[in-house]
Amino acid sequence: MITARVAASPATPHGRGLWRAARPAERLCYLVGSLLVVSGLVHVVVFGIDGGPWYGPVSWRKPITFGLSFGLTLMALTWVTSYLRIGARLRGALLVVFAADCVLEVAGITLQAWRKVPSHLDMETTFDSVVSMSLAVGGGVLVALLTSFAVASFRNRPSGPTGMPLAVRTGFTVLLVALASGAAMIARGVVLTRTGHQEAAYHSTAALKPLHGVSLHAVLVLPALAWLMSRTAWSDRLKLRVTYVAVGCYVAAVLASALWAAFTY
Repeated sequence: MITARVAASPATPHGRGLWRAARPAERLCYLVGSLLVVSGLVHVVVFGIDGGPWYGPVSWRKPITFGLSFGLTLMALTWVTSYLRIGARLRGALLVVFAADCVLEVAGITLQAWRKVPSHLDMETTFDSVVSMSLAVGGGVLVALLTSFAVASFRNRPSGPTGMPLAVRTGFTVLLVALASGAAMIARGVVLTRTGHQEAAYHSTAALKPLHGVSLHAVLVLPALAWLMSRTAWSDRLKLRVTYVAVGCYVAAVLASALWAAFTY
């Protein structure tokens, strides 16, 4: 059962006190997120040594971008959800499951990169099919978890400084666009794979990747802006205006990416 949470809870970020104020589940998520980012950075070095193509279904780009993206997203969600009015135990449990799912996704992608085979939509062997399906199932879990957080952000007004409620709600709304575009990429790829167009499936997701990437990190960028403004002496009116402008710019970028996808898909 979701219960209201006091606005000035211990998990509410306050600069350098973020780690000290974090609960065990939150610290675990920050640690896991950091390790995923490190994994992505390590593979930048691997790419520099081993080389190979940057684009394509078999590339060091995938463990790099997925490690960085999942790591940043996990840490961002751990922080941003501290502003949601949701039961502490429920939030902690959801975050731990989310962290485990992030590890599963990055591990599967990284494993296949080292095996020099595609990670998604690869049904060439039984093992590859198991990895590909586990990533798809993990993606479904991610959708369910992130959607639950998005619903919680609208069910009760998020806490935080001026502009934070708008930033959090917009961030989660745009994040749903990222989830929808990701699901569309997987669905189209699966259809092509099952109809015998394996190679086409690997390249069918290109049009939606910009939309997916742009919309994925609004939940970090917009709340971070609101937090940074809370450290200034600006008036609340100015802070709110800047937040609205930032939201408008981010939504415009998402719409531009969506139009590009529509004309090239």
